[in-house]
This record gives sequence, C-alpha cells and structure tokens, in this order.
Amino acid sequence: MIPGGRPYIIVNMAMSADGKISSTGRRQVRISGPADRERVDRLKAGCDAVMVGVGTVLADNPSLTVKSGELRRNRVLEGKAENPVRIVVDSRGRTPASADILHRGEGDRIIAVPARAEKDAAERYRGLATVIPAGNGEEVDLPLLMARLRERGIGRLMVEGGGTLVGSLFASGLVDEFYTFVGSLVIGGRDAPTPADGPGFPDDNAFVRLSLMDVGELDEGVLLRWRVKNRR
Repeated sequence: MIPGGRPYIIVNMAMSADGKISSTGRRQVRISGPADRERVDRLKAGCDAVMVGVGTVLADNPSLTVKSGELRRNRVLEGKAENPVRIVVDSRGRTPASADILHRGEGDRIIAVPARAEKDAAERYRGLATVIPAGNGEEVDLPLLMARLRERGIGRLMVEGGGTLVGSLFASGLVDEFYTFVGSLVIGGRDAPTPADGPGFPDDNAFVRLSLMDVGELDEGVLLRWRVKNRR
C-alpha cells in the first residue's frame, strides 16, 4: 500500500513498435512471446488483484487467471486464493454474464459501476461477482473505487488494459509503475488503440512524467519498466 489509502497500482501492457495495442478493428493481436507471457503471469500471481476495463472484456474475453500451476499452488501455500481478485470497471453494466472472467478459475470477482447502475448490476451478477458502486456520475469514480478496494484488503493491483481505463488512471494520478513490452511488429492505423487512450492531456503541464527503472531485451522485443513521477 502507498500513502493515501489506495493500492499500489502497476499498469502492464504490450504494444507494437509503432505504439498500438490492437488493430483498428479492435481485434486481439499477439504482440509478446512466451517469455513475456511468463513474466506477466509471475507479476499477476504476485498481486492481490488484476483489473481491466469492460472494453477489454468485450473484445478479448480474458479469464485473467494465473496460468502456471506452480504459481497457483504457491499462492495457496501463502494462504491466498489461486487467482488474484479479478475486477472489471464497467460504467454501463455491459459485462456479459457469460464472460470467462466470471466463470473460469477459482477466486473472487468484482464489477465496479457508478452508483446509478448498482441495483441492476447487483441483480445481473448475483452469484457471479461482488458489485461495488463508486461515484454518482456517468462513469466509475476511479479514486473512490481505489479507496474501496484498499478497504477490502487489496494492496497491490495490476491493470492490464484497455487504453481508455489506463488513460483515465494516468489522468487521475493513480499509476505507480508502468510496464511496456514493445514487440517487433508494426500494426498501423490512425484509429488503432494505444496504451493510454481517451481525451489525452491538454498541454505539457498535464503530461504524465516517467522515470526509467529498467530496460531489457525479451522475445525479440524490449521490456521497459517506468516509475510514474507525478502520482497522487
């Protein structure tokens, strides 16, 4: 946990050499290789929770489970569930009740919604996930959500996308570390999603400033690890 009563937040994303995380049609693209996927699995296993936005659920239908049996067993030996808590930020309650994230693998699930959507979401996901309301607006209040996750014992949170959620987290000053695997391909496309989508930042005073912690070759690509300087 960091000062301020929220989890320590790590964003982990893979992007092409030209900075895209998917194609213009929002089709899932395999950017990294086996070594990076193993790294991501270890990172996930070491966190209390892993989070995605609903767009990622709709596009990719991820389970967000820990893939390694050894890592799952180690979590159990430490008194934890096999998988971290899996969280979907879903401002309009669009997560399908049949989504893999709600059914595959042992462990708790959370659907985060604005307060106005709590009643409908609680009914829709009854027996599948805990619904946490956060904020009275049209979108999930991310700082409030993070405070509520910390109250539930989540101290280390991994975020796997998509670009809209990550852009909002950066804009709210909620990211502590940013891992970017840069793969050896060019996807192209003016409208292809990037690691931090959304409205962007109005001027250089609002840009997110990073400090490079580590860099290394991996799977014919490069893994960059950054610390965020202007966080809350």
